[in-house]
Amino acid sequence: MPRKAAVLAAAVAAGCVAVSACGSVQMGAAAITGSARISSATLTNEAANLNAAYQADQAANITPESPAGQATQQALTWLIRFQIGDKVAEQNGINVTPAQVQKEFSALRAAAVSNKVTVPVYVSVLYALPPDLVPQFGRYAAILSSLESRITGGKAPSTQAEQTKLETALERDQCLASKGLGITVNPQFGEFDYSSYSVVLAPPTLSANQSASKPAAIKLTPPC
Repeated sequence: MPRKAAVLAAAVAAGCVAVSACGSVQMGAAAITGSARISSATLTNEAANLNAAYQADQAANITPESPAGQATQQALTWLIRFQIGDKVAEQNGINVTPAQVQKEFSALRAAAVSNKVTVPVYVSVLYALPPDLVPQFGRYAAILSSLESRITGGKAPSTQAEQTKLETALERDQCLASKGLGITVNPQFGEFDYSSYSVVLAPPTLSANQSASKPAAIKLTPPC
């Protein structure tokens, strides 16, 4: 896996305890992040885009690395992560430039070329990202790169201890950003897991205090 892919993976999957969002979800919303609303229609469209990408991957005999049958959760994961990235930028005074975003696009294209695939195939297979969201992904990656550079002083980690320190700092900033957003996921689509900053399928059975006809939003508290 290219270093940029490894950094992004560490940034979005560093170890926090699994938790979820709180509050009720507005009608027609897949998730609420701060004052932003991710509509169910937007999620349906992005899940369809990701499923189409998976079909293209299959036709090329390439197997995605993410679990099959969870395109809805995977698409919603990225729509929320982009909001987290923007909050990280706001809380840390990061303003990425078009040149920085373009640098991330170039790195993404180079990684795809080195793997002898197209960018849409690369992002769907490796990141479970709907290909039409590549522009947002470029900004998100630029924010994380800027944050990483700020944490390390522009020097890449050279030891495991330095890498661990970087991952811990990235995790804390994302946790604080997520906490500031008060993320709420419509339980129809799953729940938000802060151990991976992703939307996961809700447990198949309801707890004793949940209604079978109208499941409540699952309450989880960011561990920071």
